[in-house]
Amino acid sequence: MARFTAGLSRSGSHDGKAIGITMKTRAERRRDRRRQWFVQAEVEAFIRREYPACPELAVVYFATYICTVPKNWRSAPIATAVDVTMQNELRHQMTNYDQLMLVGVRRKEPRRQVQPKVNAMIAIWKKRQP
Repeated sequence: MARFTAGLSRSGSHDGKAIGITMKTRAERRRDRRRQWFVQAEVEAFIRREYPACPELAVVYFATYICTVPKNWRSAPIATAVDVTMQNELRHQMTNYDQLMLVGVRRKEPRRQVQPKVNAMIAIWKKRQP
C-alpha cells in the first residue's frame, strides 16, 4: 500500500521533518470504495438457507448485487443487507412502483400499494420445500 507523509513540522512550516501524517493515494481510496463488505459465497449460503425456495438465478443476482454495488454495509449484518436488497429489487423490478412514481404519485402511496406483492414473493421464497 503506497503511502506518503506530509513534510510539515508541528509549527506548519516545511522544514523537511515529517510529523507522521499518512494519506492514501487516489487509487487506494478508489479501491476502498469498491471493496466488498461481504464475501459472495457467504451471502449466497445465507440466502439459500433463509430463502430455500428462491430461484438460483435470484440467489446469485442478489449476492452479486450486495457484494459489488457500492453501499455502506460496514456495520450491517448479512440479514439486513439481504432484506434491504430483496425489498428494493423486488419493488423496482417486479411491481409497477416506478410507473406510479413517474406519474407523480407521492412515494408513500406506491410503496403502500406494492408492498403486499413484495411480501408475498418473499414469503414464497422463505417456504421450505417438502
